[in-house]
Amino acid sequence: MNTTLVKKDLYIGGGHVATNDYVPLYSPYNQMKIAEVAEASRADVDQAVEAAEKARLILRKMPAHKRAAILEKIARILDERSEEAAKIIASEAAKPIKFARGEVARTVQTYKFAAEEAKRIGGETIPLDAAPGGENRIAYTIREPVGIVAAITPFNFPMNLVAHKVGPSIAAGNPVILKPAEQTPLSAYFLAEIAEDAGMPAGGLNVVTGKGETVGDALVKDPRIKAVTFTGSPEVGKLIRRNAELKKVTLELGSNSGVIVDQGVDVDKVVKRAVQGAFAFQGQVCISLQRIYVHENIYEEFIKKFTAETQQLRLGDPHDEDTDISAMISKDDVTRSVDWIEEAIKAGAGLASGYSIHGHILSPTVLVNVDPNTKVSCQEVFAPIVMINKVSSVKEAVAYMNDSKYGLQAGVYTNDIGVGLDAVDELEVGGVLINDIPTFRVDHMPYGGIKESGTGREGLKYAIDELSEMKLVIINKN
Repeated sequence: MNTTLVKKDLYIGGGHVATNDYVPLYSPYNQMKIAEVAEASRADVDQAVEAAEKARLILRKMPAHKRAAILEKIARILDERSEEAAKIIASEAAKPIKFARGEVARTVQTYKFAAEEAKRIGGETIPLDAAPGGENRIAYTIREPVGIVAAITPFNFPMNLVAHKVGPSIAAGNPVILKPAEQTPLSAYFLAEIAEDAGMPAGGLNVVTGKGETVGDALVKDPRIKAVTFTGSPEVGKLIRRNAELKKVTLELGSNSGVIVDQGVDVDKVVKRAVQGAFAFQGQVCISLQRIYVHENIYEEFIKKFTAETQQLRLGDPHDEDTDISAMISKDDVTRSVDWIEEAIKAGAGLASGYSIHGHILSPTVLVNVDPNTKVSCQEVFAPIVMINKVSSVKEAVAYMNDSKYGLQAGVYTNDIGVGLDAVDELEVGGVLINDIPTFRVDHMPYGGIKESGTGREGLKYAIDELSEMKLVIINKN
């Protein structure tokens, strides 16, 4: 990426808009200043809403094939500029470049899925004559755009999680106001540039950067906004839900995802997947593998092999092709992670590997025999930390998994399909993966959780349902 300092204005109504305040953006890895980014005021937010309102009827009346064509072109341009996009992610988020490339590739697919779904938004016929008095009536449903969508996104997937909000919004015919995470605004402005080149109507996509208490609060409370889609912490999600009144709200919140490893499985195969799930992007993933419950008959073997595999991971510069683990998103997150590790060790946990600090890099840390009441077990760690505990059965492990305020995804490795299906029935989560880690996600599947992991579902088809309204039509032939 060009290291020349860039200055980013707001993107409103199809053009760049200067504001009164700009804040520096620093690399999480080396603390170098990489940009100056506009910090929006409430007046700037109001301007963005006005621009989106002007675009609302344009997108609402735009034929599905034209909305699809815009999304297809976004995917094509992004694919052509994929290396540039990956370097932006590596610079602003410290995501190792090989994983940043993977995110960009998934983002291309997400916009392609959005384009496909734009062309098949439909309803259903209702047999009214199933009820007395419904004879000689034809009924069907249609789906209509909900209106202006506020999309509030996190730092950890600054392109793909944005795509999961912008893609279905545009597919459904809704203009979007995007408020990206404060640490990762460059990806959002890069998308705005691409969308403009792809033929996005002015005001169809607006990017407004700044503090959540200013920009986010103004968007959530504005009556012209009809839907809010948010990915972030449960605390902020609850606040959004309280303030959004009757708006449609989709919340993708926290998790402390776990996997159960039954006896008799291929330990080598499970370990490779589990290490990847625990430490990809420094564990800063909503469905990062945080808790592992292993049957007592293979527990010692699992820890030995898991630790050996973990120690093969390379720490370093996110732009280095060989780097597996780089800096956490902020110094405060490193400090918090260290405090949580210390708490677990004081409560009796064993340290099997890791727990060294190199600048803002925390080495992958493996804790064993962890007290379930400590934060590394019952809170969302969002760091390269994983705990491995011994269980006597899958049933016992399910009880530990369910003893959580979160419920996003869970994995179960077993050779007994009956045991796996019993776990499906008993696990209190939004998704269960048999013989895989909970970190698995492809972009068209329904994705979301229960409890404090959120409400609603993402995945293009399912997100479009969240960002549209159903209308019933009845024709009386009597």
